[in-house]
Amino acid sequence: MGADQHVPKASGARLPLELIPELAAAVAERAITPWRSAWRRNWFYRRLLKGKLCDRLLYQPSDLLPRQLERAELLLRGRFRFGADSVEIQSGSIFDKPAPSCAFAEALHGFEFLPPLATAGGEPARVLATNLITQWIKRYPRYREPQWQTQVMARRLINLFIHGRFVITNSDLVWRSKLFVSLREQSRLLARIAHKAPEGMARLEAAAALTLSGACLDDAPRRLDLGLERFEAEINAQILPDGGHINRSPESLLHAFRYLIMVIDAAEAMSRPVPARLLSARDRMAPMLRFFRNGQGTLALFNGGHEGDRNTLSALLQRDEAGGMPFGFAPHSKFQRLAAAKSYAVMDVGPLPDGVYANTAHAGCLSFEFSSGAQRLVVNCGSSPQWDGALRSTAAHSTVTVADSSMAQVLGWQFARRLIGPRMLGGPHRVDSERVDAAQGTSVSASHDGYLRRFGLVHARQLSLSADGARLIGKDRLLPKTGRRGQRAFAIRFHIHPDIRVTQAQDGGLLLKLPGGEGWRFRCAGEAAIEESIYVGGDSPRRCEQIVITGRVDAEPVEFVWMFERMSNV
Repeated sequence: MGADQHVPKASGARLPLELIPELAAAVAERAITPWRSAWRRNWFYRRLLKGKLCDRLLYQPSDLLPRQLERAELLLRGRFRFGADSVEIQSGSIFDKPAPSCAFAEALHGFEFLPPLATAGGEPARVLATNLITQWIKRYPRYREPQWQTQVMARRLINLFIHGRFVITNSDLVWRSKLFVSLREQSRLLARIAHKAPEGMARLEAAAALTLSGACLDDAPRRLDLGLERFEAEINAQILPDGGHINRSPESLLHAFRYLIMVIDAAEAMSRPVPARLLSARDRMAPMLRFFRNGQGTLALFNGGHEGDRNTLSALLQRDEAGGMPFGFAPHSKFQRLAAAKSYAVMDVGPLPDGVYANTAHAGCLSFEFSSGAQRLVVNCGSSPQWDGALRSTAAHSTVTVADSSMAQVLGWQFARRLIGPRMLGGPHRVDSERVDAAQGTSVSASHDGYLRRFGLVHARQLSLSADGARLIGKDRLLPKTGRRGQRAFAIRFHIHPDIRVTQAQDGGLLLKLPGGEGWRFRCAGEAAIEESIYVGGDSPRRCEQIVITGRVDAEPVEFVWMFERMSNV
């Protein structure tokens, strides 16, 4: 059975009227694309990109992202894999082959092949990297889209600044000159258009690339200051007062923190004063990363992204000079954290983010993840471009679904999605939560109205973690609010990490066997079934299981109590 058979079904939302002004602006932007490309390609505009030519990189930024040697091995065999797509090359250039997706094209032209090749090292990897850069420069010496789009150019420059010395050292003088001519034009163009990058992480990345270009190249002394100014503006716009990212994604927060560390290091290396707002952001973001960090050392899965690499996360958090510890409630990011002994749970208690930041949002309000020590028990399914709509639906999260429906839907009109992205629409308008910390443990109560308009129901959930971390007790209630009659089916889902084996117990409960031998028991007021699921929080999809409690709700409130309890003997 294929993994796609375990993925929840996705449904698309209709086009809301309030999106029409944004769509109109996107149509206008697309209409001027040929004119913009022609203007940036012409002789006069390219004169503006001329100037002093560098012959070396003054500074080499450090990047803590993990580099997988198997990716380098695939590249050396002619297989280019970015995300879920791959293209194999037996002859000719990869740049002459049609890209299987926009994401693949952006990764290819962003030189995402350079980090694994530089990490592998050796002459074959250096020759391949040099040849690929040569092929790109020959084919795209002037502005074209998507090859020279702001976000693609920013990613390409960052990869070249970090790993460029791998190909520059002992290189041919003529080849090196061509590379630095391209770097000069790209950096000068980026200084003119970085603020026009798509809103969100792409604009933050462009500002980071602009800052690094000012540190790595000595052709424009003011570019570093301009980059710092724009990066500071983006950090101020995207990082919330509690340290979370505005799109409510732990992985986006990780990447924003990674760029922040790069920029701070570049400013210090060039003897520039680091803006106070950047230092303040660092001191806020690090505790928030620890907030999302589970016992496994990776990140919880909320609103897209993946669990990340534990070594990368540890290395980045070592740069936190304040050493701020995670708190219990993130009032701006809207998450609750329960921790006791070696157990940890985090719960989403917020609505969808606004505007473009909803393009990666998930319909997972009141979902939670739960860990015991270094092992995760309850998870959300994660994200993948291959099953984007399905994995963003409510059923892919450890929470309650009503009538097999998602509390929010991805924009279904394909033309609109191409213009403004896969926007998540609908969802809760009001989410309330309160927290009680007591000697016997911590309890969080929350509710949302994401099912009120369609089904007349409010979902309320209470999580209580005992002081010794041995019991997580939950209570889910569906509360009819409109007097609407008629039975509606519901399901309470708990997606279980793929490393855990779930079996039926003789007393009607379920047993969860952890890899280290630890055991947990799941009990509920009713029958619980074991169903197939999928986990896409790591490098590749993995089959897993989910615990599902089903029932029906009519005009009267329905309440289900359930519990995860550590077993003293397995």
